[in-house]
Amino acid sequence: MPQTVITFYTRKRCPLCEKAKKLILELQEEWNFTLEEFDIDESDELTELYGIMIPVVHINGEEVSFGIINKIDISNRLQEKTQNF
Repeated sequence: MPQTVITFYTRKRCPLCEKAKKLILELQEEWNFTLEEFDIDESDELTELYGIMIPVVHINGEEVSFGIINKIDISNRLQEKTQNF
């Protein structure tokens, strides 16, 4: 079964990002996934894409949440994604 990948777009000094990362790390204790984290301020392209949306969460390349991240929503999406493999 392919590994599930959560991609997390964030930036420094972002309280919503800090809360979202905590939730993602909690989910990682329950679900088997790889976490990739990108600071959008290190890329003009990412800043242009996600500047006012962060934090942004992708699962296996699909954007599933942004702004206020909800743990239950992400958990449900992880369940959907793992069932689709």
